[in-house]
Amino acid sequence: PAVAIYSTFMQRAYDQIVHDVCLQNLNVNFFLDRGGLVGEDGATHHGAFDMSYLRHIPNLVVMAPKDEAELARMMVTAFDYDGPCSVRYPRGTGVGAKVSATPEIIAIGRGELMRDGEDALIITIGSRVYPAVEAAMELIEDGLRVAVFNARFVKPLPKEQLLELAGRFDRILLVEENALAGGFCSAVLELFTEQGVMDGKRIKQLGLPDEFVEHGSQKELRQMLGLDKDGIKRTLRTFYG
Repeated sequence: PAVAIYSTFMQRAYDQIVHDVCLQNLNVNFFLDRGGLVGEDGATHHGAFDMSYLRHIPNLVVMAPKDEAELARMMVTAFDYDGPCSVRYPRGTGVGAKVSATPEIIAIGRGELMRDGEDALIITIGSRVYPAVEAAMELIEDGLRVAVFNARFVKPLPKEQLLELAGRFDRILLVEENALAGGFCSAVLELFTEQGVMDGKRIKQLGLPDEFVEHGSQKELRQMLGLDKDGIKRTLRTFYG
C-alpha cells in the first residue's frame, strides 16, 4: 500500500503509524508531500515535524530526496523494501532533474558525496542539498573548499560515511528543513556523540526554530530563517571569524 498525504496531516495518524504499521513491520509506504516550508498555505500547513516524529519509530525507514530523479529512486526503493518506509518531499516544482524510465534502487542507509573539499563540510538532506551545493561553489571565491554530503536517509543514517567524513573535517554544518528539535541534525549529533568523534569539532546547525513559522512565500521564509543559499554561506563564514 502507498499512503500519499501532506506531512502536516500525517501528524493526526501518528498512533496508526506506530501500532497499525510499524509494530507489525508491515510493508506500507508513506509519501509525504509538503515536507518543510510550504509558503502561502500558512502556519498550519508547514511540514515542520515529520523527520522528528517518524525517525524514532522502530522498523521505519525515513528518506528525503534532493530532486525529482532521487524521488523516483526512493519510491522504487520503498516498494522493494520489505517493511515500512517514509519518503518526504517539498511543495513546488523540482530542479528539473531527468527521471529515468527505470529508476535504480538506492542502498538503504547510503548517502552520496555531492562535492568534496578540505576546509569545511555540509551534511544535509532533501530540499537543502542543492542550496548547499550552490553555497559551496560560490565560497570558492572566498578561497574556501567546502564538501557537501547528501545523507538521503534520516533513518537509518549512512553511519559509515558520516563517521569517515567526521574524521576528515573539524568544521561541520548540519542543514535540514525540519524542526531542529529531534530531527535530522539531532540524529547526526547523536551518532557523533555515541561514536566519540565530537572532540575538537566546531559544529553548527541550520533548521526550523522551536516556534511556529508564520505565513509567507517559501523564498521569503527560507531567507528569513537562513535556510537559503545565502544563509548557508553566512553560517559557513562564521567558522572563519
